Amino acid sequence: MARLKTGVLISGRGTNLQALLDACADPDFPAEIVSVIANKAGAQGLERARKAGVKASFLDHTLYEAREDFERELDERLREDGAEFVALAGFMRILTPWFVDKWRDRLINIHPSLLPAFKGVHTHDRALESGVRIHGATVHYVRPEMDDGPIIGQAAVPVLAGDTPDRLAARVLEAEHALYPACLRLVAQGKARVTAGLVRQDKDFGASETDALFNPTA
Repeated sequence: MARLKTGVLISGRGTNLQALLDACADPDFPAEIVSVIANKAGAQGLERARKAGVKASFLDHTLYEAREDFERELDERLREDGAEFVALAGFMRILTPWFVDKWRDRLINIHPSLLPAFKGVHTHDRALESGVRIHGATVHYVRPEMDDGPIIGQAAVPVLAGDTPDRLAARVLEAEHALYPACLRLVAQGKARVTAGLVRQDKDFGASETDALFNPTA
């Protein structure tokens, strides 16, 4: 079976990109990364991609007057690189409906909260301020609304006594690194399809895999 050719969009360190690169280094993994594009020249993730032998490029969004102009170039570059699917990994740009619709159900994101709770930024601070006992991360298909779309998988992380935003963030990030490759695997295997606005997991999706998705660090 052909591996799903995936492009990854980043803006910074690329730690979730690294988790995907590590997973895709296994020839039996059902996806491969064919392109990494950053909208910031100094993004550390570009070097991570180069070290893995993956094409890495910089596309400066500040050179374009309109968001959609930037995204048209982004779309063209992804397609030139052979991408069939796109994963956002710390890409700090709000995508327009044009781009999201162009890649509908072929575009996923990872967000540091248990959506639909705590959309947007400063999720760890807000989790602590709200007094929740469980926090975590979500991988979802992207929709035009911010941090919205059918959920593929979530990782639960306990909020501990004495947690600071940084301590909680570090624990959530560790869970993200397990969750994102697991969700990309499901998508590439055709086991996380969108039906009637929700992800309908394959009927052969086993209980052990479900547990791993909910808490991949357990």
